[in-house]
Amino acid sequence: MTTTDSASSTHSGTGSAVAAILAVSAAATAFLFWLIYIHPASDAASVRFAFLPPLNAVLNGLSATALLIGYTFIRARNIKAHRASMITAFGFSTLFLVGYILHHALHGDVRYPVHAAFRAFYLSLLASHIVLATIALPLVLVTFFFSLSGRIPQHRKVARWTFPLWLYVSVTGVITYVMLRLALGQ
Repeated sequence: MTTTDSASSTHSGTGSAVAAILAVSAAATAFLFWLIYIHPASDAASVRFAFLPPLNAVLNGLSATALLIGYTFIRARNIKAHRASMITAFGFSTLFLVGYILHHALHGDVRYPVHAAFRAFYLSLLASHIVLATIALPLVLVTFFFSLSGRIPQHRKVARWTFPLWLYVSVTGVITYVMLRLALGQ
């Protein structure tokens, strides 16, 4: 086996792994849209687990913080600390996603009041948040796949796109939560 054959066989599973990540991400996105817009809420009065929206905002904020810390570590070439920060950000984002799914399964979608101030801005911000979250999910998973499988050049190329998207989604998640709560008078 030549060096070229060895290198290509090491990374031969990349295409199928990325395809699997994209398929899982598409299925997860379809499930979330069904859950939010079609599935009837089982606790529309929001009696159970009312703590979930503020907890989800905190988890988004912690994810953004871990992302920024991880970025600082990689700029300083502290790879071990960078990896720990990114895994922490991933953990917070995963916990957020679990809480988000549970909240929407129980309470459904909470709408911004029609006549509340800043509604157009809120809806624009929310739309960008949703679209970019849909794009960020597979990017985060692919970035982690490349890193954890030792494909560092590919990891770096994808991470340049993943980091700002993931950070934007985490920060706008907190902003939209605060805006919605203020508009609802909570």
